[in-house]
Amino acid sequence: MTPVPEIDHLIGLIARLPGLGPRSARRVTLALLRDPRGKLLPLARAMESAAMSVRTCTSCGNLDVEDPCHICRDPTRANDLICVVESVNDLWALERAGAHHGLYMVLGGVLSALRGIGPADLNVEPLFERLRAGSVREVILALGATVDGATTMYWLQEKLHPYDVRVSRVAQGVPMGGTLDVLDDGTLAAAVSARRPM
Repeated sequence: MTPVPEIDHLIGLIARLPGLGPRSARRVTLALLRDPRGKLLPLARAMESAAMSVRTCTSCGNLDVEDPCHICRDPTRANDLICVVESVNDLWALERAGAHHGLYMVLGGVLSALRGIGPADLNVEPLFERLRAGSVREVILALGATVDGATTMYWLQEKLHPYDVRVSRVAQGVPMGGTLDVLDDGTLAAAVSARRPM
């Protein structure tokens, strides 16, 4: 603890971020405070701007400054090919790898009995709206190879069965227990291109 409440408050807020504990938060805070004009103020302005302008795409769940997002508006993308991912982080990983040239559906999580996440907690209704419109040819399930990811894939496969749509999943390269956002671009691209029907 520092004797300055403003610094303690900043450390506490930074420590809430994923992957940062109290020690890392102190280091980040010190780095910001050592150069307030070069680091802290630009960061504060960028965070305020993002808080005011970034929103969730109602079509796919991506984050953007417009709704629908730039991916959903892109006329060069295959709009009959939907890749279902757990989080925006996974969508960004696939985009970095250049592995998918269709549209996305961000679930916002996976089914988890332990964490109390059920079907009603997932962002799936926009996907089913697209399916009911008959504009989807294939749905790629690109969820992490975890127990919860597998459970969600099986649940989705059952829900997609009544629709006239091909359902596939990412294949090789995704290790058991792994999540998509930690894979390198080549592995991720190979996994999507080698997908197989379910």
